[in-house]
Amino acid sequence: MRLADKLKQFERSIVFMNWGTTAEYGKILYVGDDFVEFEVLNIDTMEYNDKVLINSQLILEVVYFSTDISRIAIEYAGRLPSIGNETNLN
Repeated sequence: MRLADKLKQFERSIVFMNWGTTAEYGKILYVGDDFVEFEVLNIDTMEYNDKVLINSQLILEVVYFSTDISRIAIEYAGRLPSIGNETNLN
């Protein structure tokens, strides 16, 4: 099985990816035959700030399940605006 085939299972998921000389947390947006579109997550602000296209041959490591990634996903979800939990004060 090729790496690209395996990564397609994790599209739209938060992962830790190590490629070339860079390692970042972020979301896999799209997996093509020869590249991966990756949105980098700034851990300090919990906002996505960069989108990069990575040659799949440069990817060294992808961590898609760990306690650290679970912590980041929970922290990111905690900063999302809540829907339906507003109270009417009038």
